[in-house]
Amino acid sequence: MHIHRATDDDWQEIAEIFIAARKTMSYLPALHGDAETRLFIRRVVKRSAVWVAERDGEIVGFAALEPGPPEAWLHHLYVAPQAHNAGAGSLLLAKAKAELPRGFSLWTFQANLGARRFYERHGLAEARRTNGAANEEGLPDILYEWRP
Repeated sequence: MHIHRATDDDWQEIAEIFIAARKTMSYLPALHGDAETRLFIRRVVKRSAVWVAERDGEIVGFAALEPGPPEAWLHHLYVAPQAHNAGAGSLLLAKAKAELPRGFSLWTFQANLGARRFYERHGLAEARRTNGAANEEGLPDILYEWRP
């Protein structure tokens, strides 16, 4: 498995990973159809620093970074469900740390226990919790930070 910068042509594979991963999250409300989600991901790939994990010529995960200023963010880190626990997420998070060496923040839902364990295992710390009033899903979330 290797990590490389996404190209504009990768957006469709990245969108399919995003859609498949979020469909496994039974707590998420269905706010957007697949077509709208694909357009959203196409914009993410165009405007963000997106890195992909590739195995045997297939993209199996991605991370979208915003270096700031004022603050750096890891906006998305998703791995295809069939590729979970194979190292893609860890490699992508390591790449985020390398690309954003001064630190970064990210949001995850409180209900996403797997993501919370993953981030905490990799040295991110909970900074605060919200009731979800500020996110479109309306779900309680957690702000995590990584500070070297």
